[in-house]
Amino acid sequence: MNTSKRMIFRTALVLATALLLANPLQTSAFAPSGAGAAMGGNGMAGGGMADGPQMQGISGKVAETMNSGGYTYVLVDTGSVKTWVALPMSTVEVGSDIACLPGMEMSNFKSSSLNRTFESIVFSAGLVAAGGNVAPAGIMSAAAPAQMITVSKAEGPNAYTIGEIFEKKVPLANKPVVVHAKVVKVTREIMGKNWLHLQDGTGSQAAATNDLVVTTDSLPEIGDVVTIKGNLSLDRDFGAGYRYGVIVEGAEVIVGK
Repeated sequence: MNTSKRMIFRTALVLATALLLANPLQTSAFAPSGAGAAMGGNGMAGGGMADGPQMQGISGKVAETMNSGGYTYVLVDTGSVKTWVALPMSTVEVGSDIACLPGMEMSNFKSSSLNRTFESIVFSAGLVAAGGNVAPAGIMSAAAPAQMITVSKAEGPNAYTIGEIFEKKVPLANKPVVVHAKVVKVTREIMGKNWLHLQDGTGSQAAATNDLVVTTDSLPEIGDVVTIKGNLSLDRDFGAGYRYGVIVEGAEVIVGK
């Protein structure tokens, strides 16, 4: 597998893990090989996750831990082997016993926030509490509650509503678009970018045409009304059965405009 394909595959696995924490009401924004974005209600909706390489849950004693980039990295000593696990931001202490939900293993994963490469690491959806439930943890991706949203259309050239973006996606492919919308979900620092889900009240939730996924270096807050500017891309395939039907990558984000 060449470098480009490995990077695409790794991106898909990280994004798929983030979806495990998605608000179920938002999951129509990422669907495997479907219309609209294909990775989950983060906007990063549809039929859920495609089958991928799964691992058994990992349990053992915490040998080392650190927080960075919205994750808690834990070196778990199972008694026979030590395994790095990445969790949503959680509180764990060296020497404590933990159990992690099953996750996806990635090889040679580089954390830009830590400036460190992990030879092998498992991305888990969280810790397991007594009784088998997911333990409370910090959120690496956060979503606003479902709500009625009405945001006025942007002004000027290349301005579109989200409904128009999906309706006119073919002629708009690879062209600049300007969208005025509300941020309903944010996933931070996934492969060096922040992933936003935007809605303006147009489009159809049932058809997964109401939620626009945007990647950016900016980090607005959930509930912010923003204007984004960038080129529209179609059918961006991140491997492992996931793809975005519509996405704006590397967008400029202006808050409150």
